[in-house]
Amino acid sequence: MQKPKWVIEKEQAKRVAASETIWLFGLHAVRDALLNPKRVKLRLVVTRNAMDKLADAVAQTDMDPEICDPRKFAAPIDPQSVHQGAALEVKPLDWGSLEDIALGDGPQPPRIVLLDRVTDPHNVGAILRSAEVFGARAVVAVQRHAAPETGALAKTASGALERQPYLRVRNLSDAMTQLQGMGYIVLGLDGEAELTIAEALEGKQDRPVALVMGAEGPGLREKSMETCDALVRIGAAGGFGSLNVSNAAAVALYASKKV
Repeated sequence: MQKPKWVIEKEQAKRVAASETIWLFGLHAVRDALLNPKRVKLRLVVTRNAMDKLADAVAQTDMDPEICDPRKFAAPIDPQSVHQGAALEVKPLDWGSLEDIALGDGPQPPRIVLLDRVTDPHNVGAILRSAEVFGARAVVAVQRHAAPETGALAKTASGALERQPYLRVRNLSDAMTQLQGMGYIVLGLDGEAELTIAEALEGKQDRPVALVMGAEGPGLREKSMETCDALVRIGAAGGFGSLNVSNAAAVALYASKKV
């Protein structure tokens, strides 16, 4: 039997509304989101134990927490998620435009990380943590073929998602060209490149720098490589050495810092 039109429309509206919100989970991620005035917070589900640990953060909001039994956790998240008894429904953060962030003032020459098809939320979360530590202006990824803002990403980022801009653009090479027009040196990480990061930036570390990281395995796409000002590698001590993309991003950010 076919569903009535109004039932179908209601279900479609519910799916659209659900796609416009995110469930964050884990004590650290939830606490930082609660304390972020820029984050639109919709629903908080906690166990009594988690509520005791988050009471100070909850007190700074106007939220009415839903206390639930830990054996019947009410938030619609993956049952395998390590939620620690806390889940928060929120809207995605709006960080503004790439131009606004790239041209902002700061104590150090700006650094931006661009991700080319990095889809693992755990890698992106770890990159956000490194970006915050090393003072990067933003982490930029494409709207498709990239890790979206999710609970898993936020938990791995350990709070950095609330403070470190994570922008999604339609076309990565266009974003690279836009940054070049703003004076950025765009460097693509490639294990087979001849230049190291230090060599490529010799005498130029006071310039804005964008570091483009490819997915593990396939690396940078051809269009991304063609758009870079130079391809660079991270020097390894031995004849063979490799890092996963999150570790490579941290090392690249450190290597590109102005001394």
